Amino acid sequence: MTEISLEQIKEFDKGFKSFPAANAIHRAISSNGINKATLDPKAAIQSQPVFSVEVKTGKVANQMASGRCWMFAALNTMRHHTADLFNISDKFELSQSYTFFWDKFEKANYFYNNVVKTADLPLDDRKVSYLMATPQQDGGQWDMICAIIEKYGLVPQSVFPESYDSSHSFPLNRLFNRKLRKDAVELRALAAQKSNQAEIDEKIKEFNSDNYRLLSLVFGDPADVAHFDFEYRDEDKNYHLEKGLTPKSFFEKFVNQNLEDYVSIINAPTADKPYNKTYTIENLGNVVGGREVKHLNVELDTFKQLAVSQLKDGQSVWFGVDMGPQVDRDSGIMDLDNFAQEDALGIDLGLSKAEQLDYGDSLMTHAMVLTGVDLDENGKPLRWKVENSWGEKAGKNGYFVMSDAWMSLYAYQVVVNKKYLSPELAQAQSASPKILDPWDPMGALA
Repeated sequence: MTEISLEQIKEFDKGFKSFPAANAIHRAISSNGINKATLDPKAAIQSQPVFSVEVKTGKVANQMASGRCWMFAALNTMRHHTADLFNISDKFELSQSYTFFWDKFEKANYFYNNVVKTADLPLDDRKVSYLMATPQQDGGQWDMICAIIEKYGLVPQSVFPESYDSSHSFPLNRLFNRKLRKDAVELRALAAQKSNQAEIDEKIKEFNSDNYRLLSLVFGDPADVAHFDFEYRDEDKNYHLEKGLTPKSFFEKFVNQNLEDYVSIINAPTADKPYNKTYTIENLGNVVGGREVKHLNVELDTFKQLAVSQLKDGQSVWFGVDMGPQVDRDSGIMDLDNFAQEDALGIDLGLSKAEQLDYGDSLMTHAMVLTGVDLDENGKPLRWKVENSWGEKAGKNGYFVMSDAWMSLYAYQVVVNKKYLSPELAQAQSASPKILDPWDPMGALA
């Protein structure tokens, strides 16, 4: 064991006192915090919001105090498409509360199935501990929103609006996870008693009935929009009325996208994930029997060019990043030079993308939408336009500018139409995926 001696501390203090401008830097940081004290204005100069390729979008949405970025990002890409097809106002939104209801309802049932599957393992087994740490949460991935839409369809926000707890989800998550853990106690007890599958199924049905009631009281009853009318005025002020829609018929008419055409592409340059191979994550999903999470890992240049190809065709791109490092929320700039922390503090923070993943320093924490890119004369990206879901006060009316260098280090996932894949990548994407551990960083939920 390496012990810190008092003599060493004296040496450390002497080194600190000799650090250039130590007192001035301390005063600046103590009064303003590390980020504000080290903010470099050059990043703003280099991140002008001008793009050679740009998709028409509209007013940004606001996920409020909830972790639904992945859901907002997916529905934003779809509403862009709907607005183009039907000339609908940029204020139009798809109901995030409707998909939130079904996601939580299905995640609970997915949890029950995983509890039964691991019931023969002790409570201190890593898989069981991981499962019980967060029975369900707000976050998700692209394939999970597809699973919800494929089963339940979509509705406009006007017919299934936000509730307080859909926009402020922490109290619900605390309560709901406690209930799910209590249910897990009963399911593990049934398994220990060697109950048959019919008895276990009946108990899960009882739990799901309770969950439907709980979520309906919080969000509203989705059965109320099993059939609905949709009325709107287009941008030319013409009135439209669609009567007798169902969530599935609304999706088919007003979104009109084959979700099977869209695939998840990741860039994870770690030794355990060779490129041009597919991966899934054990015990990760929401809809039992629905679409599984599946990623195709590609090299960084390919990752970017797939996104560029879709943007050039006028379609926005769902993507997932680590939204913590070197992000200035006020200015909306995502740049590796945003904060001169290493210079100010005299430390080296350099890690490669692979090292960040392998050593637990970074993973996907947030999903947004790529809506533009600025390309150089060789077609290489310089910076990207990003539609966030934090409302209009963050960034420039809710939009962010991401440097290409920042994207290289902190972007992990894009979703593109598989028509942009080369024949070799298309073949690789169709292969059966390798199953990763539940705690693998590629299983992180945005």
